[in-house]
Amino acid sequence: MEAGGLEWLLVPMQQLVSWGAAGAMVFGGVVPYIPQYRDIRRTQNAEGFSTYVCLVLLVANILRILFWFGRHFESPLLWQSIIMIITMLLMLKLCTEVRVSNELNIKRRSFADFDLNYFWHWSKFTDYVQCVLTFTGVTGYITYLWLDSSLFVETLGFLAVFTEAMLGVPQLYRNYQNRSTEGMSVKMVLMWTSGDTFKTVYFILNQAPFQFSICGLLQVFVDIAILLQVYLYSYYPHQKPVPHTAHPASTKAL
Repeated sequence: MEAGGLEWLLVPMQQLVSWGAAGAMVFGGVVPYIPQYRDIRRTQNAEGFSTYVCLVLLVANILRILFWFGRHFESPLLWQSIIMIITMLLMLKLCTEVRVSNELNIKRRSFADFDLNYFWHWSKFTDYVQCVLTFTGVTGYITYLWLDSSLFVETLGFLAVFTEAMLGVPQLYRNYQNRSTEGMSVKMVLMWTSGDTFKTVYFILNQAPFQFSICGLLQVFVDIAILLQVYLYSYYPHQKPVPHTAHPASTKAL
């Protein structure tokens, strides 16, 4: 009798938890980029953020959407991809505007030049949109032709989540090059780590395709590596070489 009386409360509670988890999956992925977006807008400096992060996420989520046509997975994961693509385009727009406004030597670089030396370093946001649309069109057409092949579909799913698992690698490399994490939002990386941990647990509990769980774990490891960089470069800062022409006193003053 008591168990039956509590049922009216437990069922709605379970439903609310389910909706909350789904909402966290859809919108949780974009939350880490809010502090980074605000920092770039406030400082008008995008040097600390690698726009290759946007490239990785755009490719990963476009492939994930195409994977959905071959093997339907949960709707929250599909909506997450759509929201993430919109978010990355907004990040790219801001970074491009800030970078171009700070450049002294302005030389027009466009996607139509097909110059690999300047790939993903174009002068206008519309060039990035053209690149994304071209990639979507080509991969979409290939997927349409091979949609009946289970091997192709499973490979597509693996490429989607593996690419997303490499999300932090461009930022990891940028930090390594600079020997610093200055300009990178630590809040963003902390949110990456917590979000990726939640996402991986969500994949496992909801029995998502195995590619999602394996690559989710890899993504968490990359996030932890970036947090280790924050610690190392904060407590053991890289000493830049002093130019021979510099006076010792001026160097000390700096």
